[in-house]
Amino acid sequence: MPRVSIIVPVFNEAPNLQPLHERIHKAMERVGVSWEVVYVDDGSTDASPHILEALARQDPEHVRVVELRRNFGQTAAIAAGIDHAQGDVLVFLDADLQNDPEDIPKLLAKLEEGYDVVSGWRRHRQDPFLTRVLPSRIANALISWVTGVHLHDYGCTLKAYRREVLTGFRLYGEMHRFIPAYAASVGARIAEVEVRHHPRRFGRSKYGLNRTVKVLLDLITVKFLLAFFHKPMYLFGGMGLLLVVPSMLLLVFLVVRRAVWKVALFTSPLFQLSLMFIILGFQSILMGLIAELLVRTYHEAQGKPVYVVRRRLNLGVESHHADTRVDP
Repeated sequence: MPRVSIIVPVFNEAPNLQPLHERIHKAMERVGVSWEVVYVDDGSTDASPHILEALARQDPEHVRVVELRRNFGQTAAIAAGIDHAQGDVLVFLDADLQNDPEDIPKLLAKLEEGYDVVSGWRRHRQDPFLTRVLPSRIANALISWVTGVHLHDYGCTLKAYRREVLTGFRLYGEMHRFIPAYAASVGARIAEVEVRHHPRRFGRSKYGLNRTVKVLLDLITVKFLLAFFHKPMYLFGGMGLLLVVPSMLLLVFLVVRRAVWKVALFTSPLFQLSLMFIILGFQSILMGLIAELLVRTYHEAQGKPVYVVRRRLNLGVESHHADTRVDP
């Protein structure tokens, strides 16, 4: 069984694959542990599948190839790589040669210091500033603020994880960049190291400003899953109370105004507005109750635990692996 699994999503990166594999091989020889590289072809339309097939024949000891039927996106490709990897440590790496495989030993060494997640930081990023670097910095600051997990570079694919902090996650949309936040929710210790970043030599980038909207929407989902998944009533009930309480006070004011100053009650637009907000508030509270029932059914029907075990001592099994964990 390999100790380290390197997961590489591939989409139309034919010119980069052979030099990438040579660099990975060279870097992992320095580490001195058993390893594998799982290439996930995400529906490439160029020669990438044929090159990956050739690499698998050339290096059957280390190369694994997962070929998807069509282009599902980077998050789905990473999820497929996680499912097919065998290592205790998982390293994610882009196939475009902008991440440097020579930095993998640095990430692994940081893991050995007792961390569960090590994230790469492209401090000197070799991308256009206005279209790539500036939006990325804004997104990183926003994600750090919303999730409470402060990283300089959420968008850097080059990251290393202990497998146990990834088990149980289901990745959708563009959510692969939020994996550190998910890992932090189950108590993972997270570190960040500077990594090199090179200009793209072959092919063209698959990223654009259109991904910004997707990331923002996924960020809302992540915040809900991290903060309110187990107690959705806190969100819906809180919103309901924010609507109901002020509306009730406004309604009392209108009644007092009608009794003291003889101002018409039912014809006032404030009366209609307060009734509308009261109804919306009660609906929000009822939605919270329904969400509570769904969450309880989810946990009880599937036997989902609400805690994480890092280690057991003197219970017949001594393990560093968390075998029960929250499913966000």
